[in-house]
Amino acid sequence: MTAEERWVGVDDVAHHLDVNKDSVYRWIEKMGLPAHRVGRLFRFKISEVDAWVKQGGGNEERKGVTLK
Repeated sequence: MTAEERWVGVDDVAHHLDVNKDSVYRWIEKMGLPAHRVGRLFRFKISEVDAWVKQGGGNEERKGVTLK
């Protein structure tokens, strides 16, 4: 029997990436951080977040986005 990856919240993703929660919300909105809405909450699979980071998803210079 294999363990299925669990869903995590914004706090968990912020801790995993060592960033502020506000950064996670901005990345969802402006940079396409993979997130799934469950009601009013965002839920994530850490494997999807890691893949996004490895593909350069958080690279603000490459996307030409200002996050201020």
